[in-house]
Amino acid sequence: MILTKWQKQTRRLRILDGNINRLTSGLLYTKENIIDTMGRKTPLDKIRNIGIIAHIDAGKTTTSERFLFYSGKTYKLGEVDEGTAVMDWMQQEQERGITITSAATSYFWRDSKINLIDTPGHVDFTVEVERSLKVLDGAVVVFCGVGGVEPQSETVWRQADRYKVPRIAFVNKLDRVGSDFFAVIEQMKKRFGKKIASVQLPVGDYSNFSNIIDLINMKLVKYVALSEEKNNIYIEEIPEALIEEAKKRRADLIEAISEFNDKIMDDFVHDRAIEAKDIIATIRKATLSNDFVPVLCGSSLKNVGVQSLLDAICDYLPSPEDIPAIKGKEPKSGEYEERSTSEKAPFCALCFKIATDTFIGRLNYVRVYSGRLSKGSYVYNANLREKERVIKIVQMHSNRQEEINELYAGDIAAIVGLKDTNTGDTLCDEKHQIVLEEMRFPEPVIAQSIEPKVKADEEKIALALKKIKEEDPSFKVTYNEETGQTLIHGMGQLHLDIIVDRLKKEFGVSTHVGQPHVAYKETITKKVSSTGKFIQQSGGHGQYGHVVIQIEPQDSPGKGIEFVDRIKQGAIPKEFISSVKEGIIDASRSGPIMGFPLTDIIVTLVDGSYHEVDSSDVAFKMAAAIALNDGLKKASPILLEPIMDIEVVVPEEYVSFVVGDLSARRAKIVSMSQRVNVKAIRGYIPLAEIFNYATILRSMTQGRGSYTMEPSYYSEVPSHKKEKIVNL
Repeated sequence: MILTKWQKQTRRLRILDGNINRLTSGLLYTKENIIDTMGRKTPLDKIRNIGIIAHIDAGKTTTSERFLFYSGKTYKLGEVDEGTAVMDWMQQEQERGITITSAATSYFWRDSKINLIDTPGHVDFTVEVERSLKVLDGAVVVFCGVGGVEPQSETVWRQADRYKVPRIAFVNKLDRVGSDFFAVIEQMKKRFGKKIASVQLPVGDYSNFSNIIDLINMKLVKYVALSEEKNNIYIEEIPEALIEEAKKRRADLIEAISEFNDKIMDDFVHDRAIEAKDIIATIRKATLSNDFVPVLCGSSLKNVGVQSLLDAICDYLPSPEDIPAIKGKEPKSGEYEERSTSEKAPFCALCFKIATDTFIGRLNYVRVYSGRLSKGSYVYNANLREKERVIKIVQMHSNRQEEINELYAGDIAAIVGLKDTNTGDTLCDEKHQIVLEEMRFPEPVIAQSIEPKVKADEEKIALALKKIKEEDPSFKVTYNEETGQTLIHGMGQLHLDIIVDRLKKEFGVSTHVGQPHVAYKETITKKVSSTGKFIQQSGGHGQYGHVVIQIEPQDSPGKGIEFVDRIKQGAIPKEFISSVKEGIIDASRSGPIMGFPLTDIIVTLVDGSYHEVDSSDVAFKMAAAIALNDGLKKASPILLEPIMDIEVVVPEEYVSFVVGDLSARRAKIVSMSQRVNVKAIRGYIPLAEIFNYATILRSMTQGRGSYTMEPSYYSEVPSHKKEKIVNL
């Protein structure tokens, strides 16, 4: 047996668990990386902040569990199907076998520390992917070897594009019937338009898949499938029967990366030998620039391909040093500033997630971009303009914590003690203030009423909903004054079901819930001007506010409400402008048609007047609301409904029935593709037409059909449907 580099270098150490103050089995460290709680444990260039992203059921959490096992972080393989996965710690996750909330952990591989975030695959929890990618440096995108590029695969890929996150791809589940590694790669090339090539070649079919050819080193890597031994790998020469195929695939890889390295291109053209270290360096360079995606293969469930994927994370994905300096605005001047990834730079961090722990309370997950932070010190919240004290700093391992003394540039951890800091807030040095770009989250598309079964629980449910809302930016709570109902808003039925389940199991509140309904929105179709005056005289100081605004639709959808100040020559004093904006935002929460929130409008403050004695913040806030409400009535308002991107996978014999049913539901079919023995029907459909569709599809296909969907855009409700909605 030939020992690989990761087998030669590792040895087990015992570390002090900071939470419980006792000696316990620790991580698997290399000889270069002895733990030191009094300083930075790992050089900055050896840190990897990565996430695992994918479509639901592609194998993200199973892959994460293997990472923890082979790195020595855990000593038993966790299984999603058995409810023993470390990263799926919530009771609802263990019961349903799905990931609901992103879980963070860290472990060591070779000489690198990897901070890992395992994200959900279900579209209802896409906000977890969004906020994770905001703070991560790299990503592993997992694809199912059978399903290939599925709808949520495209969504998370686009999210990674938006945040310019370098990534590597892992085609999983090659042990399943119908898996096709190179078909998945071809789908990726067609859908994503990047340079994509495999660095490995799977050997054998699904029935005996346990071998992989390393195309860089030209070796056969044999895995002992299903082995729970950490050393389940043998390195051998490639068999004669596979040499030609391996050479062809290696040539494809070198051709794909040759444009990123002139020497490799020259050697390739002249048929000269190319060293493995040059290939690895070139792949890393192209991956970091987001011009290339290397593809690996395996089966996480069978423990095949995991160690080479860990190697690829260290070899190809960026360290914090490889990422451009973070940019933000200086709060007072509004000028853009940069913070370099260095301990010597002023402290700067972003809070990207909030969680509530039963024992220690509120946890603020942060990514540190520059400087350092010690427990017991104070941080300045640049968004709220207030100081908060850091009581403890903890390194998270799913839902468990290990207390540490300091955080450094490039670290991801959680802070205990911040009372007012919310998701998206910037923490910094008060003497060197900066506000990082705010995080944007999707708007909810579904709502339902909720009330406690026992009236005495009203205060309890209000507190519980407030905590959940703090944790989940895609969850909203509103109160309907006309009906007296509390409404909860989410990204889908599963999202709201999980909320209701959490209320019962975590907070001890049983509830009555109403039928879910669509979260419609309202907007306008033409530009108008409007005036609002709020004048009251009741003896002594009165109230005086006068504004003139223009209201117009946005050029492109999805931009929400935009406020523009164009006041000239002091017609309205600057101190009242924020009150005008506040009045506009408050009034936009209820549209003129049915009281649904407004979206995609630009409100420009163009004129107004004030009274030296009687003008106040309240007066200008009321005047702005009056102006907006009056203007909306003249601006030809319309009702908008959420349109879902849907993919239905059914056996061929049911295609005509399913297509006919979708068409009757106002669906627009855009494509039909073949997948092994099934058809994948892709299209767009109004959310209002697809409630309880799972039951309908099962009935139509004798239980053999499945579907996935995600919010895509808002579109005007047809007039005949609008009349029915208005008359409800």
